[in-house]
Amino acid sequence: MKYFVSVLALGLAVAMPVAAQDGATPPPGPCEGEAYHQLDFWLGNWEVSDAEGIVQGVNTITREEGGCMLLERWTSTLGNTGQSYNFYNPATEEWRQLWISQGTIIDYVGGLTDTGSMRLEGTITNHNGAVTAPFTGEWTLNEDGSVTQHFEQYSTEKDEWIVWFTGIYRRAESDQL
Repeated sequence: MKYFVSVLALGLAVAMPVAAQDGATPPPGPCEGEAYHQLDFWLGNWEVSDAEGIVQGVNTITREEGGCMLLERWTSTLGNTGQSYNFYNPATEEWRQLWISQGTIIDYVGGLTDTGSMRLEGTITNHNGAVTAPFTGEWTLNEDGSVTQHFEQYSTEKDEWIVWFTGIYRRAESDQL
């Protein structure tokens, strides 16, 4: 039996490099399908301004875990930070974002709209007091390559959706081609 295992291992060791050199294309990775790239327009290094054009901070979005996740790292002009973990779930066929900062947790799901923007719906929870409210976010690629990010939070007191933040993402100089 030992001899058989040794011969089998030697055979595999010789065959594997030959198979790799035969020109065959390796199978795609687990997260390389079209759905995993629906939010690629958000990848990069960004300067983020509010609706009035005042810079609010910088944001870096990178592809991680073999393309299975987008990682967001936010730093505001005041030094506040936060991160989000964004991924496509093939079981539900939805995107999910989990945002975590010292102030809030946002957990929402969704997907592409008919116009091509990414829209997510869920909840926002404040750490101080654990108040939770319905929350939406939408990312839209603009013709000039910028991205508009629009958030709304539902106010039970006013019984209406309130704009939480609208930001314009413009590529940072270090990210220009």
